[in-house]
Amino acid sequence: MTAPAVHFRAAVLPGHEAVAGGQRPWIGRTGQGGRLRLVQGPIDLILDLKGASRAVAAAEARAVDAFDGLLETLVAELPRLRASAGPLPGGPVARAMAAAVAPFAPRFITPMAAVAGAVADHVLQAVAADDALELAAVNNGGDIALCLDGSACYRIGIADGRPGAAPLARIGIGAGDGIGGIATSGWRGRSHSLGIADAVTVLARTAAAADAAATMIANAVNLPVHPAIARQPACDLAPDSDLGSRPVTVNVGPLTPAERATALDAGADYAAVVIARGAARAVFLSLQGEVRSVVADLPAIGEGCR
Repeated sequence: MTAPAVHFRAAVLPGHEAVAGGQRPWIGRTGQGGRLRLVQGPIDLILDLKGASRAVAAAEARAVDAFDGLLETLVAELPRLRASAGPLPGGPVARAMAAAVAPFAPRFITPMAAVAGAVADHVLQAVAADDALELAAVNNGGDIALCLDGSACYRIGIADGRPGAAPLARIGIGAGDGIGGIATSGWRGRSHSLGIADAVTVLARTAAAADAAATMIANAVNLPVHPAIARQPACDLAPDSDLGSRPVTVNVGPLTPAERATALDAGADYAAVVIARGAARAVFLSLQGEVRSVVADLPAIGEGCR
């Protein structure tokens, strides 16, 4: 669901002291005068905002307001969010999570597959409320909610999470591309995966939609039975996991070219289905250095991003 964590040197804003190991919000910056960073529990947001200084300051204030109480609201709804069926959650972020996973039924998925993206979307909605920014990006541990205006361009590198590996591709996203969310999933990430993809990166209309699609497509990149693949029940690794006793991937040994092709074919085929349903715009799949891309039959992404 997410790219590898990035660590920043942060300066705490006055009145918002860091609480080591606690759940109080932590509000600071990525270095002196850097980007706004909002942290509470597992949520770690970094905001990249461009525009007039007054517009940026106002947007940051709205982001802090939107962040306040967000984790507590989600925690209260966790029993419903961890269930694959049942009463719909009530809060706006929880409802967005449920909506993002709905297109993948009847395959197993819970709203938790979209939590990081939905949180990023929620804060972005507050940030971009007055349309005064040229660019707004809310990065939640690698899942990114994005809003661009005019000629603004947002550039990303497609990586597979392997230590020391260079980006597999670089993409520029323009304001007219219809991309509002970017998310990555795979067995190397901080969330568990049923598949063996090193990484699956999805570009979609929202970050919640991208998050859910990345999770499901990464699950589909798979070789169900193989001696080089080690799996453990999710509940043994995280007792409260929404995956229960389902076996999640903990290691993938060397695979032959034919085996990699088989697994990537399965993921690419499912990615094509997801794109055809409108749940994603572009998908990039990687496994042990091999890459596939599946892109919607629309104008090229970044065509106007120079």
